[in-house]
Amino acid sequence: MTTPERLHALSAEQLHTFREQGYFGPFQVYEPDEMTRLWKRERLALMDRSMAVYGDEAASSGNTNISNYDRHLDSPFLADHVCRPQIVDRVTSVLGLDTLCWRTEFFPKYPGDEGTDWHQADTFANASGTPQIVWPEELKEFGGTITVWTAFTEATVENGCLQFIPGTHERMNYDETRRMHYRPDGINHTVKDGVRRGFFGYDYRDLQKDPDFVPDESRAESMVMRPGQAIMFWSTLMHASHPHQGGDLPMRLGFASRYVPTSVRVYPGTEAIEEYGGRVTLDRYGAVLVSGEDRYGHNTLTDRTTRGHVFPRG
Repeated sequence: MTTPERLHALSAEQLHTFREQGYFGPFQVYEPDEMTRLWKRERLALMDRSMAVYGDEAASSGNTNISNYDRHLDSPFLADHVCRPQIVDRVTSVLGLDTLCWRTEFFPKYPGDEGTDWHQADTFANASGTPQIVWPEELKEFGGTITVWTAFTEATVENGCLQFIPGTHERMNYDETRRMHYRPDGINHTVKDGVRRGFFGYDYRDLQKDPDFVPDESRAESMVMRPGQAIMFWSTLMHASHPHQGGDLPMRLGFASRYVPTSVRVYPGTEAIEEYGGRVTLDRYGAVLVSGEDRYGHNTLTDRTTRGHVFPRG
C-alpha cells in the first residue's frame, strides 16, 4: 500500500511540542470569510434532522448536548470537514495512518452562558457511567481521544473561548468510574472559585480522586481563535472554557471532531447512550474511517458517502 503524501503533517518539532503540551494550534482549516459564509449556509441545512442518526429521539429529549452528536453522519459539509487533510494529516501524525472519527459534537455558548468547568476525559464514561472508548491492553498507557475543536465563529475570552493547562494530559485527576449526578436546574446558576462554571448539568468535581484538588489556573492559557481556525488536543488535557459575558457579544460556536486509532473499541457492548438527561440508540451509528485501513473489525463503520448506511462489527 502506498503511503499518501500528508501536506499538513506535524513536523518533528511540532510533534514534540504536542507531546509536551498536550495540544497543538491554532491552525488554519478555512479562511475566516470562507468559514463565515459556509456556516451561514450550513446552519440552515442542519435544522433538517430527517436524516440525523439520532433524529426524533434526540430532539424529543429536549437536551441540546446529546442531540448535537454526530451530525457529520447526515451533513455532507460536516462529513467532508472531519476528513479534511488540514485536520487528518495532523491527527494521523500522532495516532498513525489507521484512524477513525468516532464522534462529533457542537459546542455553542450563548450570551450569558456559564463557562465549562475544568475536566479531563479518558474513556468518556464521565456522564454515561459506561466506557465509550477502550484502548487495547497492550497500549493501556495511552488513553483518551484526540479532539480537534474548530471555531465556526469568533472565539474570544469575552464570549467563552477554550482554556488549557499545558502538560496536564498524562495524569488523570478524575475517576470516571464514579458517577456524576445530573442537575439541570443548576445550569447557568453555579459559581466555582468566583467564576460562573458548570458542566452541562453536572458537577465535575464529583469525579475528583483528591477531594481537595484545585486546578492551577495560574498556568491556564486561553485559546483565542478566528472563524476557521482549529486546535487539536488530548481529551485527557485539563481543559475548560470562559463564561460568555453577554451583552451584544456574538454567540461562540465550536465543532469538535474526535479521533482514535482503529485498534480502539468504540462503544463496546453498548446499544444506547444515556447522558445529559437524554437517551439515543446506536442502531444507525457508525464510526468513519478517515485514514488508512481497519485491520481489526471490531467497530461499526459507516460509509460517509451513503448518509448513514452502517457496516456492523466484523
